[in-house]
Amino acid sequence: MRKTRIENRIRRLRFDRNEMTQQELAEKVGVTRQTINAIELGKYSPSLEVAFLIARALGVELEEVFSYPKDAAEEAEAERGTKRG
Repeated sequence: MRKTRIENRIRRLRFDRNEMTQQELAEKVGVTRQTINAIELGKYSPSLEVAFLIARALGVELEEVFSYPKDAAEEAEAERGTKRG
């Protein structure tokens, strides 16, 4: 399974909030602990709605939790260009 290009700071932000567990965050967001774990590890990209709910549960803006590196965007563009031709 290929890791997602989206990076996140969920683990760091959880620990900055009195060491919130994955289970506690999952309950606030309305997903399973396994989903939070997969997102943290970069094995799964959350829906936009879940991403916003995670940020809200952590008390920060979406951009503080998730980022899409410029080189990943350029790589994705290159892959799309290759597949079209």
